[in-house]
Amino acid sequence: MTHIVVLGSTNMDLVAYVEKAPQRGETVTGREFRTIPGGKGANQAVAAARAGATVSMIGAVGNDAFGSRLRTGLEHSGVNTDHVRTVEGPSGTAHIVVDDEGGNSIVVIPGANGTVDHLVPGDEGLIASADALLLQLEIPMAAVLAGARTARAHGVRTVLTPAPARPLPPELLSGVDLLVPNEHEAAALTGVPDPFAAADALLAQVPEVVVTLGPAGCLYVTRGAEPLAVPAPRVTAVDSTGAGDTFVGALAVALAEERPVREALAWAAAAAALSVQREGASASMPYRSEIEARYTA
Repeated sequence: MTHIVVLGSTNMDLVAYVEKAPQRGETVTGREFRTIPGGKGANQAVAAARAGATVSMIGAVGNDAFGSRLRTGLEHSGVNTDHVRTVEGPSGTAHIVVDDEGGNSIVVIPGANGTVDHLVPGDEGLIASADALLLQLEIPMAAVLAGARTARAHGVRTVLTPAPARPLPPELLSGVDLLVPNEHEAAALTGVPDPFAAADALLAQVPEVVVTLGPAGCLYVTRGAEPLAVPAPRVTAVDSTGAGDTFVGALAVALAEERPVREALAWAAAAAALSVQREGASASMPYRSEIEARYTA
């Protein structure tokens, strides 16, 4: 079975559902509030596990009530948490407002994730055993760099989601095999608003790029080949939180299983389409059988 390691964040998502998100200085009445395990790292780990991979998580939670819930949530989805540290203080949280069109705005408070600034004994061996390493930017850059270096040293495919968007050190980009920004992150990284042009610009720094385009699907580019656009299934979105992480987790599984790129992208798009039809981030992520039933070549 495919083995995927995720080095990244675990957060408790504090989600308020509203008709319309408040503007600055405005107060609105919401219809529901939920606490849901999340964090970009944990989300990708759950997505990959439900998509059929053996998944191990490297990260940290606090010694609070959220920490135990976050660890249990990962384990319930089949993610190995032996390398998830428990540290003094609060777990990470994400404060999310979801409107009736399925859009969201998010404030992330790192908490325990801020302590993941290096690899500890055992982490390197775990990464070396993987078919792919998934990275994001909700933990300190030092750990992201260490993970990328380790993966490169052991010939492990590295997939980076550059979120939250920030300037990326050349050393990190030199260790990335596949970069998966959304269209806004691609624009922020390149200063180019057009996703096709932004993807092309990013190829100067990494060998493969997938730009996710929300309901429009995704764009794949690689050096020496024509761009490949893959549409997303048409669905009515309820909550888009975690859709990008669902896509990345499922894509990593499909590529590790050596599916053709177009098929892997369509399979991942089917997984993301299923997730936006449900509330929550990790709670909305589909299982492999559901993806297979939704996927169309």
